[in-house]
Amino acid sequence: MAILLTRYWKWGLTILMGIGVFLFWSLGYPHALSYQEQYQLFLWTTDYFWERLSIAGGFADWLGEFIVQFYYYPWIGAVLLAILFVVMQRLAACLLPSRWYLLSFMPPILLWWLMGDVNVLLSLPVAVTLALALACVPLRGRLQWVDVVLIPVAWWLTGPVLWLYVIARLLQRGWRNLWTAGWLVAVQVLGYAWLLPQWPFQMVMTGLTYYRVPMQYPHLHGYEREVYELIWQDCQIRHEQWDKIIKRAGQYEVKTTFWSNSVNLALSQKRLLADRMFDFYQSGDDALIMPMKRDMTSNLPSAETYYRLGLINSAQRYMFDIQESILNGKKSGRCTKRIIECMLVNGHYKSALKYIDLLEKSLFYRGWAKEVRQIVTADAKTREQRINAHPQLGRLRQIRFKEDFLYSHSEKDKIFGLLFMNNHENKMALDYFIGEMLLRGNVQGVMQYMPWAQQYGGYRMMPLGYQDAVQCIQKRGDLPGSMYGAYVKRMMRR
Repeated sequence: MAILLTRYWKWGLTILMGIGVFLFWSLGYPHALSYQEQYQLFLWTTDYFWERLSIAGGFADWLGEFIVQFYYYPWIGAVLLAILFVVMQRLAACLLPSRWYLLSFMPPILLWWLMGDVNVLLSLPVAVTLALALACVPLRGRLQWVDVVLIPVAWWLTGPVLWLYVIARLLQRGWRNLWTAGWLVAVQVLGYAWLLPQWPFQMVMTGLTYYRVPMQYPHLHGYEREVYELIWQDCQIRHEQWDKIIKRAGQYEVKTTFWSNSVNLALSQKRLLADRMFDFYQSGDDALIMPMKRDMTSNLPSAETYYRLGLINSAQRYMFDIQESILNGKKSGRCTKRIIECMLVNGHYKSALKYIDLLEKSLFYRGWAKEVRQIVTADAKTREQRINAHPQLGRLRQIRFKEDFLYSHSEKDKIFGLLFMNNHENKMALDYFIGEMLLRGNVQGVMQYMPWAQQYGGYRMMPLGYQDAVQCIQKRGDLPGSMYGAYVKRMMRR
């Protein structure tokens, strides 16, 4: 009876941990799962599998990506993470004496904490699980010499995390297995010299596939609130949850350009930018669209803004650059889809087909890609009719520029104005035109074009934000309680 009670108690703790993992990711951090999913594109092809297997740790990386593709629906991803962590804990328990059962929770808890660093890839917990599973396989008598072959193969499949296996064998069999440690060091050195000389030695010894940023390692400061707030914003932009962004912005702000870009985009989609823009933090003249930054995250709100404004070439260029800035060289399902949409708007059908082929080899983008292929491969008349009738693509075709030209980011207010003049139905361009002048403190331009905004903006009355700005300008900033006045004073103190 005591044994049964102990067994139930142990399984109870394990199940409790699994439920905790599921609730944590599905309710607390689903946006983190979406973030991870958008920076890979898992392809169901043998070429993709062998490509991953071509480096040490590649099999663990392939399995990790296989799981991460299901993050497309965060609740499924949370279920799979819970299963992975439960399996990891049970394997650790198999390697420990019964009285040390609680120590078996250390690997999943430590990895749970490390995953707070958004650049930690799922290949790390997968590799740990594989190494623990291997250590649980009993070896009797001379079978220990199977490690001569097993260690090189397992190292190539899982990477340097295989040290867990070696340590477990040392604990199981004592010092007579010490030779396996030396053998693993030799395997790593020989693997670097013969098979991976193009990689830095440090990365080969510490793992090529565990961390997204080369030559760096996980930060130990867990789940930073500001970082995850921006990730949450990006997730809401991806799913067009504009009301949620605006509501959250009134409760918590992150004083960065990314945050301002995201909130202003949400306001513009609800036609609230003219009324409420300066109710929220504005980072400066880059608060509507920031200049290009060479990383995989910063310009996502800007790319989305360009797309919805009708600046299709800029949106496509930003998405290309974002995808090429993914530091471990992987592709992005989200970016690839948006690149295809830009090509459809511009009529670049042959180029679009190349990217459609990729998405058709994925799981959750396949259905969309097949529908788009039917449009692209239809006869010319049918194709144009279907694209023009599409609620988003058809609208963008109407408001986009029809001719290519170069422009300076510092003159984007003029581009917004020209974009509106090109099509007066593009109210978002009008809002961004006036908003950009306000951010730059272009008093002359604001006063000159404010009647224009009133005439063409479709407002029943002058928006409150514009009223506040005009009054503040007329009184030379001496307007207590003015939101625009507070912004101008803050900029002047810089």
